Amino acid sequence: MRICYLLLSPTFGMHQYTADYANRMLQAGHEVILVTTEYYPDHRYLPGVEVSKPVAPHDAGFSLGGLRAWEAQRAIDVILRQKPDVVHVTGPHLWNILILRALRKAGIPTIHTLHDLDPHLGSAYGPLLHLWNRAVLRNAAHILVHGQCYRQRLLERGMASDRVTYTPLLHLFLGGAWMEQLDRLVDGVAYDPYVLFFGRIEPYKGVADLIAAWARLPETLRMQVRLVLAGSGQLEALWKDSLPAGIEVRNHRIQDEEALTLFQRCALLVLPYIGATQSALIPAAYFFHKAVLTTSSGALHEYVEPGVTGWVVEPKHPASLEHVLTVALSDFDQLKRMGDAGRHWYDEHREFEDVALRRMYASFIERRITT
Repeated sequence: MRICYLLLSPTFGMHQYTADYANRMLQAGHEVILVTTEYYPDHRYLPGVEVSKPVAPHDAGFSLGGLRAWEAQRAIDVILRQKPDVVHVTGPHLWNILILRALRKAGIPTIHTLHDLDPHLGSAYGPLLHLWNRAVLRNAAHILVHGQCYRQRLLERGMASDRVTYTPLLHLFLGGAWMEQLDRLVDGVAYDPYVLFFGRIEPYKGVADLIAAWARLPETLRMQVRLVLAGSGQLEALWKDSLPAGIEVRNHRIQDEEALTLFQRCALLVLPYIGATQSALIPAAYFFHKAVLTTSSGALHEYVEPGVTGWVVEPKHPASLEHVLTVALSDFDQLKRMGDAGRHWYDEHREFEDVALRRMYASFIERRITT
């Protein structure tokens, strides 16, 4: 089967997501093509992925660069020459709509991942997202979402059940070379006395609520356990006062080896998000046998078994975060048990995801045979 992945943005996180699918389908014996920008992170992909770079945008899909719609034709021409069995559009870009229409006219089936049915808090393109989503829903043959609640929402809007697939969002943050060593990566698992927040520091991620919760913890606990904020972003715009004791800030883009160490050795991963949809960080924590504390924003609660693999609290509620942190950090043996249960959750859902993806791709071959 010839699977073409289309991602016209150089956004690092979207390429980690795309590379996970491309690498796995390549290892499963499919021919895999990536159509992307010149500035993509090539080290995320295995060498056998065939790459075409017909465009050169530096910026994300909803930025001003997306207005150069005439450049989309180069991507269309490349895809048509490749003659794929299916095209999977994995990330947002203004050009996607034009490309979906052209591929539909050419008789090439398309899958489009919708990562966000609602815009993130503080997003400059919020009103545009709903218009763009509606255009995607009209023009893509199939939709992939990563929350059961989002699949249900699309069905309630009248979408046929055979046009939308749900899988959990399970890609790891590691690149192609690391993916061949997955079984050995858990060898360094430990439970050092620190809580981890990982990822870009943005308003919708609730970092200010987490810091406020941390400030409420007993001083004796904050002397024993650290909170590590690891990721780039404008922290000073979200928290203008001096930071409470016990917080370590790593305000830079976290590379693979540092990320690996952070996940291997943290005691707990916390996601205090106030406007998220889903996150691959929860399964990443589970992969490394770590429990999670998250809010119920979006589909995040679907990824946690409360009291078994972690805790779920309501968004924008530092008192709830503080209470769970106090309980969690008082019993590291419980954190280890929850982490082991999380790894079981990951393995079970990874198998489900793999079956669902293969069935989704294969369905387009079956349709071609019968039509």
